[in-house]
Amino acid sequence: MLAGIDKVVAESRVLVVGAGGIGCELIKNLVMTGFKNIQLIDLDTIDVSNLNRQFLFRKEHVGQSKAKIAKENALRFNPNVNIVARHDSIINPDYDVDYFRQFTIVLNALDNRVARNHVNRMCLAADVPLVESGSAGYLGQVTVIKKGETECYECQPKPTQKSYPSCTIRNTPTEPIHCIVWAKHLFNQLFAEFDEDNEVTPDAEDPEATDTSKHANQDLENHKVSTRSWAESVNYNPHMLLKKLFHDDIKYLLKMDKLWRKRRPPCPLDLDNLLKDNDGKTVESNDNNNSAGISNNAVLKDQLLWSINECVQEFLYSVRSLEKRMETSKSSLIWDKDDDLAMHFVASSANIRAYAFGIPLRSLFDIKSMAGNIIPAIATTNAIVAGLIVTEALKILRGRIDLCRTVVMYKNNPITKKLIVPCFLEKPNERCYVCSAKPEVHIRINVDDITVKHLGEEIIKKRIGMIAPDVEIEDGTGKILISSEEGETEDIIDYKLSHFGIRNGSILKADDFLQNYTLQLKIIQDNSFNDGEFEIEGDVPSTEKESNSRTDIAQTKRTRDELDYPSAKRSRLESVESDDELILI
Repeated sequence: MLAGIDKVVAESRVLVVGAGGIGCELIKNLVMTGFKNIQLIDLDTIDVSNLNRQFLFRKEHVGQSKAKIAKENALRFNPNVNIVARHDSIINPDYDVDYFRQFTIVLNALDNRVARNHVNRMCLAADVPLVESGSAGYLGQVTVIKKGETECYECQPKPTQKSYPSCTIRNTPTEPIHCIVWAKHLFNQLFAEFDEDNEVTPDAEDPEATDTSKHANQDLENHKVSTRSWAESVNYNPHMLLKKLFHDDIKYLLKMDKLWRKRRPPCPLDLDNLLKDNDGKTVESNDNNNSAGISNNAVLKDQLLWSINECVQEFLYSVRSLEKRMETSKSSLIWDKDDDLAMHFVASSANIRAYAFGIPLRSLFDIKSMAGNIIPAIATTNAIVAGLIVTEALKILRGRIDLCRTVVMYKNNPITKKLIVPCFLEKPNERCYVCSAKPEVHIRINVDDITVKHLGEEIIKKRIGMIAPDVEIEDGTGKILISSEEGETEDIIDYKLSHFGIRNGSILKADDFLQNYTLQLKIIQDNSFNDGEFEIEGDVPSTEKESNSRTDIAQTKRTRDELDYPSAKRSRLESVESDDELILI
């Protein structure tokens, strides 16, 4: 270690956010480098799937707090370190700007964009340097964020998560992913907190079916009832749910004859045959079936493809089991890709629907990967990324932000042929809607379509990333549309924005007290937008081509949940790629 840095390291106060794949390696590196005061925050508990790469955890730790176990085992490397472990969410209002100001530096080891956005804003508000990181398979990234000197995490547009029109999911799926999204919506409709936006019944208002016969439309309207209400009315009977979802609903869809003029029509399932097991016996849905042997049969691994009969058996068992779990807990369930029962329900439902629409079936492994947007984690990648984080942190503590770099890790780099590629840090984006002097953003919507609730939940919170927003109309009246005080604007959440005189050119002001963040939203009216559609100026759409070009260095700006590349310009790579100091691990 460089002379004079020992004291600075020992006296610095470090906040580490995340104790997963990168976080475990990072905590170990910090205690062995000489850091004495560390706070570690992570909301997760240890899952058995973590054990192959998160080396601070063992089998006996499954189910316990990641932060607390990481602390216990990191102290074995150096017991003279003060580590405060918090099993909590970094988005908790307790961790306000004053909390962040107590730290010398913040190190991110997160796996989701929501938390990254939040930590980015808190560090900007507290004027504390942040080292951001991410990994996905053999790809890795580390970058430094310093208020006023570098790009912030949100300076460059991120591709939004790919979404699909409701009518495609409910009426005309053509790909396995459409069926998987439908199956996740079905789980939410049956077992999770009710959300009318996740309805899975045929959509009679599909614009492609508008000239369907009056009789057919009336028939569909007569059967229009929420999936949750219908399931409750039949006491979650698995056989009746199977018949409704994969026979009756598909027969209703066939009556929308316009939909099938240029498409292959679906085929209602022949339940008499599908409800028989491999021995020709009728399948029941009691607990003793245990998924008709699927769950306990060691031959049927995740990578093997279930037959349609096995999918039906799995569906029947998982419906009954999940319903009993919900009844026992007396609360709604939450879908989790690591919950085997929930995952088996989604996999079986998706495959049965795919079978009806003539779409290839997928294995449980494939469906889990698509449903959870999973890229396999590589322990070596995490170790290198964690080493690079500490390297950049040491430069910051030396006061040499000029030496800091954005570092991208590639396997089989097509241009430089090197594993680690350092790039100069970019200056702040003057048009960034987070760190610019006057943050503003243009939002293209249809004010006759978007409700106050949709504006708050889908645009302000989910897309822009505010936690507790207050929104008012900047027209001199000070009319409050959304309040962070619970219940204050509850009576207007279902009103359309046009009801309040909002139109093309209107300006809204959104404040988040927790993030110390104010944003102006300038409205662009677009009558062609419907069904909750919106577009934010600068958004980068997610495309299939983009996801298939993962190794192209020109794609360094694309983002995944577990990997967010920096905005490194290709022209700058060669001028700094031999900076040896950057790769001292």
